Amino acid sequence: MGEPVISPGNMQQSTVKASTSASRKPRRGSNWKQYMWGYLFLVPAIAIFIVFLWVPIIKGMVYSFYNIDFVKGNTFVGFDNYVKVFHNPDVLLSVRNTLYYMLLCLVIGFWVPIAASIAISELRWFQGFARIAAYLPFVVPGVVLYGMWRWMYDPVGPINALLGWFGADPVSFISDGRWSMVSIVFMETWQQFGSAMLIYLAGVLSIPRDWYEAAEIDGAGVWARIKYITLPSMRNLIVLMLILQLIGTSQAYQSQLALLDGGPNKATLTYALLTVKYAFTQLDYGAGTALGVLMFIVLSVLGVLQYKLNKEEY
Repeated sequence: MGEPVISPGNMQQSTVKASTSASRKPRRGSNWKQYMWGYLFLVPAIAIFIVFLWVPIIKGMVYSFYNIDFVKGNTFVGFDNYVKVFHNPDVLLSVRNTLYYMLLCLVIGFWVPIAASIAISELRWFQGFARIAAYLPFVVPGVVLYGMWRWMYDPVGPINALLGWFGADPVSFISDGRWSMVSIVFMETWQQFGSAMLIYLAGVLSIPRDWYEAAEIDGAGVWARIKYITLPSMRNLIVLMLILQLIGTSQAYQSQLALLDGGPNKATLTYALLTVKYAFTQLDYGAGTALGVLMFIVLSVLGVLQYKLNKEEY
């Protein structure tokens, strides 16, 4: 084999390529200068996020090992707060009530905004009016909402009057433990489905209309278009909203507190409501933060598992 021939022309060409590649190589620190203003605009949001979210989370974890006393000072008690809440039978009851509430919200309320968004997207006329009408219950203030539904659930209220018109006996929607949680779910579904419906409607309207036109040309009806075009196209959005609903319902306590205060006979005592009662009714902040830390750990583990199972979609 012969040695490669090196000519002055080849040397000059190699030198030009090397200098060109060197000039194209980004200099150190150029990316920072390019994105510096973007990073600076993120600083206030990151600072607010840390101060109002992560600092309370970390302080709550620390306080769960203390007996909080604003007069005599805090006392380190180790795992006594966790032992206390684990020996409280109301904790297990609240977990069961929370799971039951989450199941009811999934069965009763989760599909309502999906069905409403699909129905509104299929309207030929008055689509704007239907959007506004579906969203209006969401803007009702909480005080008005709970007062109105207590009146509607009253034994002599309009719902029982309608049932009596059909010959049915009055139902104790609030005072009967069998119906109290179901009544809360129906109330919250009526109020909150409008906001989720707008999100689903945006997902439906983002689907290319050409797909529907091609399906109509092929003779597909409304149900076929929904089954083979709309629902498959909204799959990722539905999964995301399902995860957000499960997280939100696991922390629910406002309706249970305002409408029934956990009654009747603790039938609507959720885990978050028990945490609030520990902290703000019994003023046992150590036990309340211990319950909060346990919920944080469970939700974090579920979030990590969900991410691992759907990693390919991220």
